[in-house]
Amino acid sequence: MWSVKTFSELTTTELYAIYELRVKTFVVEQQRVYQEVDDIDLNAVHIFKTVHHKIVAYARVFKEGAHLSFGRVVVAENLRGHHVGAALMDQILTVARTRFAGLNMQIEAQIQVQNFYKHFGFVPSGAPFIFNHTEHIKMLKDAQSA
Repeated sequence: MWSVKTFSELTTTELYAIYELRVKTFVVEQQRVYQEVDDIDLNAVHIFKTVHHKIVAYARVFKEGAHLSFGRVVVAENLRGHHVGAALMDQILTVARTRFAGLNMQIEAQIQVQNFYKHFGFVPSGAPFIFNHTEHIKMLKDAQSA
């Protein structure tokens, strides 16, 4: 089941499960040391999929200046390769259209997944850069194509 909630709508159990999945993936699995929990969470729309009372996919969508962004896109390791990421992107784009209509999108994608985002109409912009100890690239998408 997919859920879409603001920070204040999350239960403490949901918030714990979200942080657990994010830290397990972005800090432990990817061996990156950085401040994973940040102030963006407070104003983001949180999208997540629950299976058997466990969060298995997650992303946060947030307004950043004059554009819309999203990040912390993650699928539990045992479900990768089963199209859950594509379903999550469909949820992200639906939230973009319904809650943030008319805003262009800009993301900072890890280099190794840029082709995944290209499939959804995102276009690389500029040169790769290091963000939180990992190579990223800026990617853009017009609101009309969301």
